[in-house]
Amino acid sequence: MTKELLKVKGPKGELEFAIPELVEIKLLEDGTLRVFKKEDTRKADELHGLTRAIANNMVIGTSEGWSKTMQLIGVGYRAAVSGSKLTLNLGYSNPVEFDIPKGLSCSVEKLTTLTVSGYDKGDVGQFAAKIREKRPPEPYKGKGIRYVGEYVRRKEGKRGK
Repeated sequence: MTKELLKVKGPKGELEFAIPELVEIKLLEDGTLRVFKKEDTRKADELHGLTRAIANNMVIGTSEGWSKTMQLIGVGYRAAVSGSKLTLNLGYSNPVEFDIPKGLSCSVEKLTTLTVSGYDKGDVGQFAAKIREKRPPEPYKGKGIRYVGEYVRRKEGKRGK
């Protein structure tokens, strides 16, 4: 760790973060990281909280890792992983394919449950959002890709006479 760069290394991987100028990080004797503000301004307050959260996420990610689990809900919706490719059948005429980024891994359970995992929380969330973007849950039938535990507000359809 230097004054301008924080490096966190663990069993899952290694992450780096550029420390903002208004904030400093100190490694205490008991092995904990503390974040301090250099000034008492609103910008320093914002960067203090951001830096603390990012450092915490880096420590958790490199030691335990992060994961997002998604469900594919709909007739014929399927997921498959082969090597570094993720293939999704989402009701389109052709399957949707993704290259799995370096540092991330995908696993499929029961063809309709997909788990994205990795050591960088931002990368895991970004890739999961990119997958979900291809078929977000729709409010009338609830079909689509949703995160486990996500609430999809349902709407009532038009009524016939």
